Amino acid sequence: EGLSGAANRFTPAGYGEQVAQKLVHAGNPPNLNVDKVLVMKLVGLVSVVFWLPILLMLGFQGPILLVGVVVLWGCAFMYPDVLLNRKIEDRQKEISRKLPDILDLLVISVEAGLGFEQALDRTCTAVPGALSDEFRRMLHEIRIGSTRADALRAMADRSDVPELRGFILAMLQADTFGVSISRLLRSQADEMRIKRRLMAQEKAQKAPVKMLFPLVFCIFPSIFVVILGPAMINISKAL
Repeated sequence: EGLSGAANRFTPAGYGEQVAQKLVHAGNPPNLNVDKVLVMKLVGLVSVVFWLPILLMLGFQGPILLVGVVVLWGCAFMYPDVLLNRKIEDRQKEISRKLPDILDLLVISVEAGLGFEQALDRTCTAVPGALSDEFRRMLHEIRIGSTRADALRAMADRSDVPELRGFILAMLQADTFGVSISRLLRSQADEMRIKRRLMAQEKAQKAPVKMLFPLVFCIFPSIFVVILGPAMINISKAL
């Protein structure tokens, strides 16, 4: 709390709003807020004065000392941004992964005769997670007087997930043109399943390329040592 005032004074204009927006995309983690992130950035910025004596005490000298100070200072300064981006990425992956399952349950509930809000409320209870929390907040905004279109747009801005944004756009168009909700949900659920299958196939195609580096630099050298090592020893003894 004592450092938050200094952090706010040294923070560039607009950076606090960017951090606040990132925290919204990350789901507003309970252990993070704007002041904590700014203080961590400030501590990382001034940490360069601590890394130099620490590395000198450890015996580093010359160019290695300079490189070590720069690397440690950069890691300390960039850690809050990396932490926030990782939380955003994990949350967006969870929302994208849960969306097809929630759409399937919505289709079943709506076709069974429930209204969209009632079906959504029941589905959120059955499938907990970040996406269900967003849908609950959307339902709460509708109940306190917001329109469904405004609540859906606000949810799209909070989550910033392309798949969810596409579903919300389809819902807004359905409300505008009077398309059947059950038919829309059925088509969206089928499309999400196809996208999930294509994403799995894409990851499977990328696996051999990702395995190339450890295969060439970690596994092949060990195999060559085991296979060629005895032969090289025998050749050296013969010479």
